[in-house]
Amino acid sequence: MKMPSAVRATLLAFAAFAGVTLSSAARADEGFVQLTIYKAGWIIGGSGGSGVLNFHGRRYPLSTGGLDYGLVFGGSKTVLRGRVSNIYRPSDVAGVYGAAGAGLAVGRGARAIVLTNQKGAVLELAGHQVGLMANADLSGLAITMR
Repeated sequence: MKMPSAVRATLLAFAAFAGVTLSSAARADEGFVQLTIYKAGWIIGGSGGSGVLNFHGRRYPLSTGGLDYGLVFGGSKTVLRGRVSNIYRPSDVAGVYGAAGAGLAVGRGARAIVLTNQKGAVLELAGHQVGLMANADLSGLAITMR
């Protein structure tokens, strides 16, 4: 049975596209991140902190900073640990991560979040938050390599 050339060309193009997509995803790697973030605010909030990326047996220092806008009240310290995936080199972790969220911390509480930056790096973090913080806001977190 003969296949029309247009169908055959379409199938070959799809197979090539799938191969490129799968091979580039297969080269992506992962590492582990720990961040300590201090946050304070009243309507407009700010955050800053530091951390470390562990990637291929090496440690890379990180800095964080960000802004929050919405209902923000109080101050807190958050320590997050977790995995960063879909990176090819350590510098892929650097970038701007955005999130919308709501929460309340009085004393000590748990925190978990998944964020993606413009390079496709995915942070899956969990940890604890200490302080007095109420928020329902849009926030941005910038991570830079030191």
